[in-house]
Amino acid sequence: MRPHGPVVRTVRHDPADRPLLVIWEATRACALSCVHCRAEAAPRRDPRELDTDEATELMRQVASFGRPAPIFVITGGDCFEREDLTELVRRGRALGLAVAVSPSGTDKLDRAALVALQDAGVTAMSLSLDGATAAVHDGFRRVPGTFDRTVEAWAVARELGMKVQVNSTMSSRTVHELPDLAALVRAQGAMTWSAFMLVPMGRGVDLGALSAQQAEDVMNYLYDLGPHVPVKTTEGHHFRRVALQRAVLADRGVDHVAALGLGDLYAELTERTAAFGWGDGERTRRPPLNVNAGYGFVFVSHVGTVHPSGFLPVAAGDVREQTLPDIYRSSPLFTGLRDSSRLTGRCGTCEFARVCGGSRSRAYAATGDAFAADPLCAYEPGSFPYPQDVAALLAS
Repeated sequence: MRPHGPVVRTVRHDPADRPLLVIWEATRACALSCVHCRAEAAPRRDPRELDTDEATELMRQVASFGRPAPIFVITGGDCFEREDLTELVRRGRALGLAVAVSPSGTDKLDRAALVALQDAGVTAMSLSLDGATAAVHDGFRRVPGTFDRTVEAWAVARELGMKVQVNSTMSSRTVHELPDLAALVRAQGAMTWSAFMLVPMGRGVDLGALSAQQAEDVMNYLYDLGPHVPVKTTEGHHFRRVALQRAVLADRGVDHVAALGLGDLYAELTERTAAFGWGDGERTRRPPLNVNAGYGFVFVSHVGTVHPSGFLPVAAGDVREQTLPDIYRSSPLFTGLRDSSRLTGRCGTCEFARVCGGSRSRAYAATGDAFAADPLCAYEPGSFPYPQDVAALLAS
């Protein structure tokens, strides 16, 4: 095998001791009415939300995990619905946290708001874009003008020197937008483009999830985009398995389309992207990171309940009653999710379980069991013919 950098990245510190990311749902209030909304956001704020001082205490607890401190992401709903947003950012920065924000594409998302956030200490933000045109994106978000506001905010944030992650939902309704979205991300520039593999919950229950075979096609297509766009997946943990498979097949000179049984969707997306004439690409492929629900990742709701993921609505505790480090390190739900031997079904017998683990959120949404198989994964355990090569890559 040729020399490789890491095909899958691992967190440098122990993910059982402290998370890489703490996501705080500052509010569920939002002016949009997106068809996929996990939180089923409402126009008004909930009086039970963590107030300014309680949110500051939460950030103190995040800082208490130790160094390097987790990245603290303020999301929603729409975090701009919090009048104390910039003050919270200042307090978080004073505690030594890297604070990022994830706002919605409303009329609150303007240059003045972004400048204020930057002055308060924000250096990174994420924006959602589910279509490459206003017609598609605004139809998805159900508010006219959302596309234009989001693209403008993206440009302003880049101009100010902020790092920008672009999030795009993968569903049967939006998947054919992928080549045009990739072209937009490549042209406008982003730190990361995250393809969110839909978890059917909230308003997204009836949105139209991809089939498992379509997900294989999409993930292999995303892998192909690596030299052109800094791509990653959210709730698409088997992208790590795909990255390992593709690296092995490339080393052996084996055609991946035939070997992996890729289908019509992969062919369509690949053909449309080839028409852009990008060639071999100029980027170093970004290896996916081995983080999963409860394993390097924790979500705190607007009312203070603690979850392995925002898409896994099972509470492991409450920051008004226990500290976040205690919940993260010791709760049976979190410790159980960090034990791959607890997985059942195909995930439980899969040789990629320790590096993939499947979406625990999607397993729960489909079956009510967070340890069940991820229904969006088509891989049959033991079917990849080069296990020794995979083991060698993981050991390198």
